[in-house]
Amino acid sequence: MSTHDRRAILNRFARLEGQLRGIRQMLESDRDCPEVLNQMAAARAALDKIARLVFEDHLDHCLLDAVQRGDAEDSIVAIKAAFARYFTP
Repeated sequence: MSTHDRRAILNRFARLEGQLRGIRQMLESDRDCPEVLNQMAAARAALDKIARLVFEDHLDHCLLDAVQRGDAEDSIVAIKAAFARYFTP
């Protein structure tokens, strides 16, 4: 992962952590359920965006390197398994 990509992903995580703390505070202060659920949906969307960035980085760097080395099969199996775990409810 490039330094720029890593920094962008870590910045997104920092914002997500703040968002999650905000949701916790909303729950502690007994805010309306629709407001809390809206913020939870936004947090989930933010996490999905981070996952997409990590996946794209893997395709752009790790998988491409494996293809160039001629041993992409293990990398493909690994990313498929990780993808399945991420999207399993």
